[in-house]
Amino acid sequence: MRSILRRPIVSPLVAAAAACAAAACLTPAVADAQVAAAPGAAATAPAGCPPILQHTFPRLQDEKPQALCQYAGKVVLVVNTASFCGFTPQYKGLEALDSKYRSRGLVVLGFPSNDFSQETGTNKEIAEFCESTFGVKFPMFAKSSVRGAQANALFKELAQATGTTPKWNFYKYLIGRDGKVVESYSSMTSPDDRAFVRDLEKQLGPQ
Repeated sequence: MRSILRRPIVSPLVAAAAACAAAACLTPAVADAQVAAAPGAAATAPAGCPPILQHTFPRLQDEKPQALCQYAGKVVLVVNTASFCGFTPQYKGLEALDSKYRSRGLVVLGFPSNDFSQETGTNKEIAEFCESTFGVKFPMFAKSSVRGAQANALFKELAQATGTTPKWNFYKYLIGRDGKVVESYSSMTSPDDRAFVRDLEKQLGPQ
């Protein structure tokens, strides 16, 4: 009499889990977490998004991934910030700039950094400080490094384009609508500096 070979019984849940592991599939929550864990990782960029904006960073308030390509076609002012710096009051001027020129296509992007040992808080603490103290509403991103080997991907490209890295907090980089870096400005350049505002308005174009 021939023996009957029985195949092991595998439950559908175990089979599905094994298939998922083999295909390295991710739930949306895990995928978002991986993007947030790798700030600067570029997703598939939509047509018309310039290379300088092809990066994704966690939002400061909730660390949800935000693609910079959403700002394509705008004049972008990138600033590295800190909460305990002599230049911290520039938050007020930056918010005023963003509010005044938003309808003409300006967006200010803030990147908190502890590179100069003046941003020690958590992302949540930084967000609460900026909003409650200076009424900041322009987009800000999770704390990251902005200079040296650990600099985030955007600041590495800004340094390469301008030949300069932030020398202190509230260094500024102006990017035109075409995605080309126009100029960099020292921390001493206040948001209402006349020459700086002229450069900004030139990029925005006529009203």
